[in-house]
Amino acid sequence: MPILDLSPGDQTILVSGDTSLLEVYQALPAGLFPPFPPLALPGGVGGLVARGGFGQNFFFGAEVLGVTFRAPSGRIVKAGGRTVKNVQGYDLTRPFVGSFGVLGEALEVTLRLRPGLSVRHVSAPGSLRDLPPTSARFAWEVDGVVNLLHFGHEQGVTEALKVLPGALDVKDIQNLTPLFPDGMGVGDTGTVRDLRFGWVNGQAHPPVPELFRKVAASL
Repeated sequence: MPILDLSPGDQTILVSGDTSLLEVYQALPAGLFPPFPPLALPGGVGGLVARGGFGQNFFFGAEVLGVTFRAPSGRIVKAGGRTVKNVQGYDLTRPFVGSFGVLGEALEVTLRLRPGLSVRHVSAPGSLRDLPPTSARFAWEVDGVVNLLHFGHEQGVTEALKVLPGALDVKDIQNLTPLFPDGMGVGDTGTVRDLRFGWVNGQAHPPVPELFRKVAASL
């Protein structure tokens, strides 16, 4: 089962690393949302966490409460826990997020869920570089089309999305997986970008600090 544990009361979900993003959405009750938009992306939740998220306009690392991963040595490492207040092993959870596989492969991931009464996804031709500051929870661009998605109270959703005048509501799920047959890497030559990176086909990742490599080698 890709969904290993779901606790609506604690607002957490535990999934296997290969769980797709859409499988997470399908498992959630109405009114709870994960820290990523409803997209099809390569690599599942584990790949998403290794890349440090996609499209978010908030600190993604705070939404990953725990991760069990296989280090390059083959050792299985468990960091963090299911509940928000459990900080055991938390020092390894944060470094794993956005490590682009240097620390290993995510086997299980615990995510924080957020509540919202209303949700909208809108899009319009344009560029993220020209987008005014927005409180929209997610923002990304594909082939010259800007996408914004926000959830919360209806008034807050309307306020967050008004920075994209003339935008149309999006009902269909975007499948970006065919754009990345060799994986999802960082670069400026692709047609997909978010507020952090441009995303290209392949395994390119940001430079890895030497100290970070030493941490990986010690696991």
